[in-house]
Amino acid sequence: MSEEVQNDGSRTSASLGESGAPGAECATLDASTNVSQTTISQMTASSVPATEGAKWCCDVCTYENFPLSRKCTMCRSPKPVLNEDIFRLQDGASALPAQDVCGAEAVAERLKPLRISSPQGASASSVAKWPCPTCTYDNWPKSLKCAMCGSSNPAPPAAPAPDPPTPAALGINDICNSQNASIHELDPNNRRSKRRNNTDWIWLQACLGVVEGDARCVEAYLSSGGDPARALTPQEVALLNRSSAFDAGHTLVHLAIRFQRQEILSTLLSRISGGGPGLKRSPSYIAPDLASAIRRHIASCIRYKKGSFPCRYINEFCTFYLPAEIEELPAPIQEQLFSELLDREAQQTLEADPPLINWSLELTVRLGSRLYALWNRSAGDCLPDALCQAAYGVSDRHNTLRAALAESLGAAGRAFYARWAAWERAQAARLHYAPDEAQLRAEWARLLAAAARPGAALHQLHVFALAHVLRRPVLVYGVDVVNSFRGEALGFARFRGLYLPLLWEPEQCCKAPLCLAYTRGHFSALVPLDPDICRERAGDAAFLPLTDLDGKLLPVHFLTCDEMADEEGVVRRWVSACVTGGGVLAARQALHARPLLQAQMLEEWLNHYRRLAQQTRGPFPPRLAAAAEFSSDPDTDEE
Repeated sequence: MSEEVQNDGSRTSASLGESGAPGAECATLDASTNVSQTTISQMTASSVPATEGAKWCCDVCTYENFPLSRKCTMCRSPKPVLNEDIFRLQDGASALPAQDVCGAEAVAERLKPLRISSPQGASASSVAKWPCPTCTYDNWPKSLKCAMCGSSNPAPPAAPAPDPPTPAALGINDICNSQNASIHELDPNNRRSKRRNNTDWIWLQACLGVVEGDARCVEAYLSSGGDPARALTPQEVALLNRSSAFDAGHTLVHLAIRFQRQEILSTLLSRISGGGPGLKRSPSYIAPDLASAIRRHIASCIRYKKGSFPCRYINEFCTFYLPAEIEELPAPIQEQLFSELLDREAQQTLEADPPLINWSLELTVRLGSRLYALWNRSAGDCLPDALCQAAYGVSDRHNTLRAALAESLGAAGRAFYARWAAWERAQAARLHYAPDEAQLRAEWARLLAAAARPGAALHQLHVFALAHVLRRPVLVYGVDVVNSFRGEALGFARFRGLYLPLLWEPEQCCKAPLCLAYTRGHFSALVPLDPDICRERAGDAAFLPLTDLDGKLLPVHFLTCDEMADEEGVVRRWVSACVTGGGVLAARQALHARPLLQAQMLEEWLNHYRRLAQQTRGPFPPRLAAAAEFSSDPDTDEE
């Protein structure tokens, strides 16, 4: 009985517990609601800015207004609502969606204060700028002064930390000159990608050499077996990274023509078979390595004279002449050789009526002293080029003679100026004119500047100074009037004549002159042909006429008044002169044995035309005419 009562009581209490559950749920909801309301009030209070009295800055005119102002005092723009708490603009209860309340955590999550944020760039810039204390203008952070009123920044920005050094991008010159770059290739992003042979880098250096006028890179490429007709690829153009200079498909010849590198162009054309009629092949182009060695030898022979006449000079004497083996070549090959070696236009001008050279049959035929005008670069350096060709057979590509000329005029300027000024006054007196000292000094300064500037045109003074550098006379056969390509007279030329090293002692100089030609404003070297290869070398000599066709002595430049009274005596003192059997006053030019490098260069040059002669004749020599007299019949006894 008691157990049943207890069971019934437990059931009653259980039922009562189940029926009391809704009331408990309501109590729990009220408690959570009270907590959330407390949280709302705390969050709303925390969302209010701490600086209630701070002014707000107008976005239009940057004027700082009082906090209670709804519009800008200056421009009447509305107060911005950025960074404002929405719970400050409306009641907190109205912002609570009652139907979504389902728990304390959910209510707290949904009742977080929502803020209207400004764009990322705007907030960053507004914080970074500094307001001017005078005019309230917002200036950029790095500004040291206000852009409007010029007031100083009250808090100048701290110096930024230096960036870590970044490796410099490699250029094509750095790549090609480095030790390991010859076996790697760099793409346009400066990354080493794959192996590449050394010829490709020499090829890129040759392209740069043509643009920069450095013929040594081109010679190195050709001597390594490179193809002169090779064209640039788009990848190589991108690697060179000079779109204004290089284009895909261009060869070294295109670049030489585009940048007017005439000497490099001749070198390239000499390596291309089947060149046009304007092709030139001098010995230095056929053997560029030997020519470079000769130029280095010339540079090593430059010395400096001490004393009252401090002049640069070459400590040896050398004369270039063409080998007699040329006459052993077939006539067509000889014609090709002379067309590729000589300046035919200058030769025709000098031999035209009235002839300036080769006018004496006694000198040209009996004494074998015919002169040939060699081709050289048509540039402002033609004078040192021609003298270097007349002495050594190579052009002055490295401006060795020109540098010695400029240094001599600068160091021994007092001695040269005295001779030059006296000569100029004497020439002006013939025209009834007297130049003053200021005019002479100005002209002297211009001549000194021209001597030191490669490519600049040279004058009579420079020929006179180069005669002192070479320590031997210089004989110039030239025209009196320079004509244009149309045949029009452009002006008078006064280069023709004899230039003596008058500031040296005669015993210290060579008396065999070097011979030049001057036509169309251009100097060319005049060299003889070795008259007989079987003759004794010590007795070989060429004879250069010292008079014109009428027998008048050629002008002798830069003589004093006393020396002009006895010009022929001065000439005989400085020049190895003689009178031929026909009565021609001529200078004897001794043809000594060639230096080893020059002989090797000429041998390679001759071998080029010997190979052409063999190709012309064919692989088998022609049959002898006497062979037809023998019979092939085995029964005859004539065999």
